[in-house]
Amino acid sequence: MALLNILNYPDSRLYKKAKPVAVVDERIRQLVRDLAETMYAAPGIGLAATQVDVHERVVVIDVSDTRDQLQVLINPELLWSSEDKKVFEEGCLSVPGIYDKVERPDRVKMRALNERGESFELNAEGLLAVCIQHEMDHLLGKIFVEYLSPLKQTRIKTKMKKLMKAM
Repeated sequence: MALLNILNYPDSRLYKKAKPVAVVDERIRQLVRDLAETMYAAPGIGLAATQVDVHERVVVIDVSDTRDQLQVLINPELLWSSEDKKVFEEGCLSVPGIYDKVERPDRVKMRALNERGESFELNAEGLLAVCIQHEMDHLLGKIFVEYLSPLKQTRIKTKMKKLMKAM
């Protein structure tokens, strides 16, 4: 396993759309293991392959307190989202140190493949639903700060550019 380099906003590679995974093979399973190791080390609760400059539709999530309930989503697709929405404070491993409130559907139903290439459906609510939507946004080349006001987006972009120069 290997820790992967997480891209930082506003890196243009974060805006690339991910392509569907054609075959769930050993290469994809290794990617899943590397994504999980990177996510846990960061530490985070979700990581999309796009964030590590791999533009394939692969996501890992673990919203458990015990950090031992890894969920693998390959080629995830939203089947349904609730009309009722909730505001959650979101952060992102690609936008370190920045947290803000984002309104999203409170419940979702999605379909994906697991690391064995088996299809499954999942109903999610609360934090898990938010995390699924957040990570799926990454696969579409969208970052959570895009839900914020233009002023906040500009401030965050400036702050992140200064942070990158300091590194």
